Amino acid sequence: MSSWTHISGGDVKRISPEAPVPVFETTTEKTGCGGAANVAQNVASLGGNATLVGVIGRDREGEKLVQMLTEMNLVTTGVYTDPQRPTSTKTRVIARGHHLLRIDRESKQEISPQIREHLLDTVVSQLPTSDAIIFADYDKGVVTAQLIKGVMKHAKPYGIPIIVDPKRNNFWHYEGVTAVTPNHKEASAAVREAITDVSDLVAVGEKILNKLSLKALLITRDAKGMSLFQRKADSTVKVAHLAPHSNIVTDVTGAGDTVVAAFTLALAANAEFDSAAMLSNLAGGIAVGKMGCATVTPKELLNAIEKVKLKR
Repeated sequence: MSSWTHISGGDVKRISPEAPVPVFETTTEKTGCGGAANVAQNVASLGGNATLVGVIGRDREGEKLVQMLTEMNLVTTGVYTDPQRPTSTKTRVIARGHHLLRIDRESKQEISPQIREHLLDTVVSQLPTSDAIIFADYDKGVVTAQLIKGVMKHAKPYGIPIIVDPKRNNFWHYEGVTAVTPNHKEASAAVREAITDVSDLVAVGEKILNKLSLKALLITRDAKGMSLFQRKADSTVKVAHLAPHSNIVTDVTGAGDTVVAAFTLALAANAEFDSAAMLSNLAGGIAVGKMGCATVTPKELLNAIEKVKLKR
């Protein structure tokens, strides 16, 4: 799903005389890309080429989204317009740096078989020139079990990395992909076990790694950084905990999009999982220092790498 985001900045100085609710006075407005579109723009901002495959509505928000993506030189021929559903839109109301409210306009209805086949055909047509695939799954009805199965079947002969940023509904349908990048809450919910300490985290991570037959699992842990799980040649599991690299956390919105984009780009360039995780950890740290769904540039990432080297 490709989505459109809107941020209204302003202040709250009084209570409404009509009801006991605060009056928000808008002073600034900002629009941007969300959902899979934010993953694609992060790929582009880091120097990669992305073909976006998703669904929008036949509305002003959809038109604006395609315009923004086109201006970023992203390929939008795989974006299907469905007049039966709205373009997913998230409006965030922020006052003095505090997130007061989010207003969503979207549909979670599963796409029709016709649209599913159109999306699959688009993916298949891009496979010969692709170095990796990202499933940016947001449980909005666009990514279905049938679509996942079809993409994996056609992508298998190409041997390219398939990376997934999963949500709950399809979590266990991604068996056999290269890696998944859930946050710790999503990982916990998937196995229905609480994560209260590192030992819990490791137990949950190993279960996911085994059940999905993954080569790697990257669990993001908010202020605690990330944990990378890898299956070694002797079938044992290697676990590496990466400390966070963010001095200031302004907004975590879309940080997972930045992480999966950086992780996948590194793997597409034949980096090892450890290096890919390190780069995505740095990229995510940069993204949370910005407001809204943010992107990271190669210069920012290089500067972050240099700072890490200096600390050593």
